[in-house]
Amino acid sequence: MRSSVTPFPPEHRRQGSVRASVDGILATVGQTPLVRLRRQYAEHDIDVWAKLESFNPTGSAKDRPAVRMLQDAIALGEAGPGTTVIESSSGNLGVALARACRFHGMRFICVVDSRAPSISVETMRALGASVHVVTEPDPATGDLLVARLALVAQLLERTPGAFWPDQYANPENPGAHAVGTMREIDEALDGAIDVVLVATSTAGTIAGCCDFLRANGRSTRVIAVDAVGSALFGGTRGPRKLPGFGAGIETPLSRSVRHDHVVRVTELDCVVGCRRLVAREAIFAGASAGGVAVALAGLAPTLAPGTRCAIILHDGGTGYLRTVYDDAWVEAELGCGADELAARVNSLQSPASDA
Repeated sequence: MRSSVTPFPPEHRRQGSVRASVDGILATVGQTPLVRLRRQYAEHDIDVWAKLESFNPTGSAKDRPAVRMLQDAIALGEAGPGTTVIESSSGNLGVALARACRFHGMRFICVVDSRAPSISVETMRALGASVHVVTEPDPATGDLLVARLALVAQLLERTPGAFWPDQYANPENPGAHAVGTMREIDEALDGAIDVVLVATSTAGTIAGCCDFLRANGRSTRVIAVDAVGSALFGGTRGPRKLPGFGAGIETPLSRSVRHDHVVRVTELDCVVGCRRLVAREAIFAGASAGGVAVALAGLAPTLAPGTRCAIILHDGGTGYLRTVYDDAWVEAELGCGADELAARVNSLQSPASDA
């Protein structure tokens, strides 16, 4: 009997967004959709595409470096079946490494802190990982990331056959985004991208984007979107309630980034941006994605008509249901009540701050 299912159009297949079959779950990483946003910035005469990294198998851009860092370690003989992989994560990379380690027959120990979404911790454990939760910041710096890295060092010292991917310095982290994320955007838009906005944490994504664009002679402006309270790119470390966005210390990768501009956004900016993505585009995205969306809204009035922009939305919103998408949390932690929040979403108040 002939199928009644309408096939995807040829142009969909050419972009690599549909795969009939792949060899193993890790082969599904990448080739995420690039979606044109027609409503979010309708008041501005610019063209905007969003790279939806939540379509990766564990739901975030971190699948890319997780797979690439382990494959590189295996190729170099630094890791293999029976190896114990130990890494620090705010959540997404831990989930990605948990799956990749399970696939390769490796044990995985992840060090997170108290801000990590409970769903990420539960997912890692479901995938067989051992998770250590740091609850106290480093006494000298007051930073949770520093405390996480200190525990990683202790675990490496007392665990035979351990391997540390070190996402904060490993060149395969930005490499994954150079050959993957940015290349896919560039190919889909035929290299005609005026501006790309990228949220920062380890700085792997933005470093990879810069590497690809410079290597291919593109004149694309690269805008780093960082959190208020982040120490990256000369920022001032301060309290941050949302995980996976910004960092309490400069990383080796962040020091290598040659971006064009930095925009810093608040946690309330992230909430407003996420809520507006849902309201206008039905895109359910994570905190840093909301920050990027707001950053572009602040930049849009300065852009020439017809400017072609790409934004990378690192993950989906599921891990933020108890924070970004919870009115009670927003009021208690950020001091913004439901009515005020609704007004901000409708008017996109609380503009991002330039740095």
